[in-house]
Amino acid sequence: MATTNSGSPSSPYREESSEESKQERAAVDEKFINEEYKIWKKNSPFLYDLVITHALEWPSLTCQWFQDLEKPEGKDYMVQRLLIGTHTSGDDQNYLEIAHVQLPRDDPIIDPRKYDEDKGEIGGYGGQPESRISVVQRINHEGEVNRARYMPQNQDIIATKTISGEVYIFDRTKHPLKPAANGTCSPELKLHGHIKEGYGVSWNPHKDGHLLDASEDMTICHWDITGYTKETHTMDPFRVYRGHEAIVEDVAWHNLDPNIFGSVGDDQKLLIWDTRTESNEKPVHTIHAHESEINTLAFNPRSEFVLATGAGDKNVNLWDLRNPKLKLHSLQNHEAEVIQVSWSPNEETIIASASGDRRVMVWDISQIGAEQTAEEAEDGPPELLFVHGGHTNKVSEFSWNPHIPWVIASAAEDNIIQVWQPSRHIYMIDESEIPTEEMEE
Repeated sequence: MATTNSGSPSSPYREESSEESKQERAAVDEKFINEEYKIWKKNSPFLYDLVITHALEWPSLTCQWFQDLEKPEGKDYMVQRLLIGTHTSGDDQNYLEIAHVQLPRDDPIIDPRKYDEDKGEIGGYGGQPESRISVVQRINHEGEVNRARYMPQNQDIIATKTISGEVYIFDRTKHPLKPAANGTCSPELKLHGHIKEGYGVSWNPHKDGHLLDASEDMTICHWDITGYTKETHTMDPFRVYRGHEAIVEDVAWHNLDPNIFGSVGDDQKLLIWDTRTESNEKPVHTIHAHESEINTLAFNPRSEFVLATGAGDKNVNLWDLRNPKLKLHSLQNHEAEVIQVSWSPNEETIIASASGDRRVMVWDISQIGAEQTAEEAEDGPPELLFVHGGHTNKVSEFSWNPHIPWVIASAAEDNIIQVWQPSRHIYMIDESEIPTEEMEE
């Protein structure tokens, strides 16, 4: 399958030269990134069915679509909520935020001539100018929001990872749409258990209230918040797992087995745990999964045995729980550390990865080993399906839309949130030719 790259070839990551000043290098990099972005904008009408770009006041480190989808009567758009948070500087107030995203309804036909180059938008705003992103609720938060996740059984219950190491639990219905001016952070519950901050947090999709989180203190805490009462404002974990020998970067529950979860860390290890075992220190599997720190993992929601990990070695590695000592394959095309991996909720063989190279890459693992022409091989391996190049800084996180296939929201350190969908000509089996004569090299 031919790869479609929405940006020009990425900048070579070369060794720093002692002859160049940091300022000179920064200026060269900035110029390169700006030129790359201009090319991406010009090519976008032929590569996307949808792009919505929104500039936030502050960057968000977290991004997750809610499950609900509203279809306002008499409107040509749908409204879906997006969970984000702020990462401010200095003493500026931080917030947990919920945004409304207006998405085009009924698959409008895209007209590239209506592409808004200044805003970098295509699709919903081509003939439907109301496709936008707006923050509708802000909740005061103490320090930046490292990550936020809602409980799948009740989307009003939201867990946030804090810079203090605590996990905050908010019931968003108990908070006004506009936060108190005094900046007071008032979560319904504070989960104690860590002495350092972290990023990984995961709700059990099968058991109400069961939450895992990972920390730089090398531990994983497991809570059951169903015992929470109005008089209870803090809670300790009922289990603490100690299997890693360095920072635990991420943790994730298995999507199909309520007792299995995985964790990854700077010790280059992937650990598979079973909550039915008595030991808090001995996982059921210990795998040396990468040659550098591992930042992320994800279980395939449509396959009982397959999972993926992403690491500082720039690779996404695939694993099979039936034989976890043997790596299935490495997805290789990123030029910086892999920050996040996430499987499509709709297609079993589709996975995406985000990186410090400013890219979100979409892969089709069913194409591993497929034949390529020499020209196709120049764009990457056969399993690389699409490269989103719309960000000008490190991608913090992305989220697959649970309702609209192939729609992704991505947040980056350039303060930009983008909602995008590759052109159907790219991922349909019966592919049509993109008018390459109109695309810039």
